[in-house]
Amino acid sequence: MAADQTLSAPLLDNVPHTVITVHENPPSQAQPPFDNHNQDSSFDEENPYGFLGAHGFEVPGPTTVDPFKNYTLGIDGLYEWVKIVVCLPIAALRLVLFGLCLTVGYVATVCALRGWEDKQNPMPKWRCRLMWVTRLCSRCILFSFGYHWIRRKGRPAPREIAPIVVSNHVSYIEPIFFFYELFPTIVASESHDSMPFVGTIIRAMQVIYVNRFSHSSRKHAVNEIKRKASCDQFPRLLLFPEGTTTNGRAIISFQLGAFIPGYPIQPVIVHYPHVHFDQSWGNISLAKLMFRMFTQFHNFMEVEYLPVVSPLENVKENAVQLAQRTSHAIATALNVVQTSHSYGDLMLMTKASEFKQDKPSLYMVEMAWIESLFRLSTLEAVDLLDKFLSMNPDSSCLGRYYSRMRHCYHIFPSLSSPLHPSWLVQDYLDFYFFKGRKKNERLLVNTGSLT
Repeated sequence: MAADQTLSAPLLDNVPHTVITVHENPPSQAQPPFDNHNQDSSFDEENPYGFLGAHGFEVPGPTTVDPFKNYTLGIDGLYEWVKIVVCLPIAALRLVLFGLCLTVGYVATVCALRGWEDKQNPMPKWRCRLMWVTRLCSRCILFSFGYHWIRRKGRPAPREIAPIVVSNHVSYIEPIFFFYELFPTIVASESHDSMPFVGTIIRAMQVIYVNRFSHSSRKHAVNEIKRKASCDQFPRLLLFPEGTTTNGRAIISFQLGAFIPGYPIQPVIVHYPHVHFDQSWGNISLAKLMFRMFTQFHNFMEVEYLPVVSPLENVKENAVQLAQRTSHAIATALNVVQTSHSYGDLMLMTKASEFKQDKPSLYMVEMAWIESLFRLSTLEAVDLLDKFLSMNPDSSCLGRYYSRMRHCYHIFPSLSSPLHPSWLVQDYLDFYFFKGRKKNERLLVNTGSLT
């Protein structure tokens, strides 16, 4: 410090100062003291910092997390191309091993099912022992896909303690792994029964089929879950409550089928660490995903059994609350976000892809939230999007908004009921499909009047 400075001396001496003069003129006549960008930045209500030369700002449009996006759709980098070329002979051997194991497992399953007619009761023990051949074949199938070893953490709880197991769903690998590890009874879509080889094998698991769009089918599935969970002679039940595969970077909304019976549940998390190849089965074809798995030196997979989540004692807890606690436990263990997406969002994205939209993921609306708040079913939303895209909207989705809105009211007569007033259609299309600007005050007023 200089010798002539004291505690009372100014710290900044001989430094030029900038003087800002604030005029008392109206905002329209006020002149900015400086303008670095050669633009009019006069003070107004929308830009109170204009007198400092700051530009006005716009609130960005709504963005949506895409829980179905595979981040390695393309083959990038010299390392990946060299690895694929080197692994092509290995991939051929793996493909032969896969086909051989699938054939042997299929034959063993057919033998185990032959002559078994009483499928409402647990499978006899000698048939279960024969199914061990198929279970060993499934482990060899995992080996052929590059899962030479699988890291496990924790242990499965005894079936008497936790008759129901739930897991996040990232790929088709988890059902194969759990088939080998637990040989559980699963809940699957009715469409799986017609799949070659796979349909026969899951029938041996005493599968519970469900049609997600049929109320009676869902009710029957819940009754079957309750019946089989209450009997220790049946295997434990395995459910993927998300209802579809995701990329593992988010936990989407849970279906309630596993939680309505009110039994203790053991959550399991499955994680696929990777650097170059995302193994999630999202917006990628099955053939391409299998090819990429076959052409990897090794694919990493980690499975962790979490503590059992039991219904609270002396506290009345419904299925929604139990599902929320389980979902939170899984999301916390994975360190990922929770969203209100559902299988309906995947249907909306698929519909947008059919119409050759540039960014189909923009049409996802977190369908579970829409269903609960707006009472709009998935099938209605898909039909709504189909009719909207058939209008061939422009890239901004705003040019024909007002001219088409009256036509929208006529093609959606089912939404003119008290549960779906006309403003709801307008808000729904404006906020999600037309991607226009949305005032939060109006949304709050409308949702408040709805509830």
